[in-house]
Amino acid sequence: MGKRIVIALGGNALGKNLPEQMAAVKETAKAIADLIEEGHQVIISHGNGPQVGMIQNAMAELTRSNPEKYIPCPLSVCVAMSQGYIGYDLQNALREELLDRGIQKGVATVLTQVVVDQQDPAFKHPTKPIGNFMTKEEADRMVAERGYEVMEDAGRGYRRVVASPRPQSIVEIDTIHALVDAGLVVVACGGGGIPVTTQGHHLKGAAAVIDKDFASCVLAQQLDADCLIILTAVEKAAINFGKPNQQWLDKITPDEARKYISEGHFAPGSMLPKVEAALEFAESKPGRTSLITLLHKAKEGIQGKTGTSIVME
Repeated sequence: MGKRIVIALGGNALGKNLPEQMAAVKETAKAIADLIEEGHQVIISHGNGPQVGMIQNAMAELTRSNPEKYIPCPLSVCVAMSQGYIGYDLQNALREELLDRGIQKGVATVLTQVVVDQQDPAFKHPTKPIGNFMTKEEADRMVAERGYEVMEDAGRGYRRVVASPRPQSIVEIDTIHALVDAGLVVVACGGGGIPVTTQGHHLKGAAAVIDKDFASCVLAQQLDADCLIILTAVEKAAINFGKPNQQWLDKITPDEARKYISEGHFAPGSMLPKVEAALEFAESKPGRTSLITLLHKAKEGIQGKTGTSIVME
């Protein structure tokens, strides 16, 4: 029996600009098609760091050059734009790869909104830098005119910072469920999802970015997936990374994962959220497994041959 698998693609699977992305998704599609060919149901999520930054910078430049004609573009709208154009390339590359293998299977991208709590403490302490570097004068003007939060970035200038709240639920989950149940391959929760808060029946876009690994964990839980695969730039997670006593991790328990987290073995903003998201999913229901590995090792990882897996005993 094939498994229901949510794959969280890292930035290395998408490239840093449009030409790189078009080339990268062809290789990404091959690795995903390998899993589909094995009989697995696959749902894909992805990051959007370089892409949403590019969109944000372009929209900011447009506003700056002609402020009477163009108004600032909300970050939530920029995330939606990134979902659209990444999904466009990804679904077309995957469709082509599947057809080349004789597999008749539809691929669809769902613009996905993810609910966050407007009382999340992250909104009081925004830390995620986005957009262009600014001078002190430009930063002061953005604070005065638009209410931005800014911070100085390692002597390189000032940047806007936004919150990174934890995802609560996925608005379009019923749509995603229906497409998956109908046998389609679905791309969803791009860039962690479009962050929204609820106001009655109204969904209001939030000036925030959601970690795509945590969003993928929520997606996998709400779809009752068997496995969450978090793809990254290394084959396995490690403790004492980069030190003489470095140790690659194979199969670990949730308790072991918690111990390594508490000992500070995983870097914030890098491996830490991946391990935390993997841990959360593995503990969410008996029989669920999380895997952290390289893109082209995903098939071997599912077979238990490589990667770092977190499994309840």
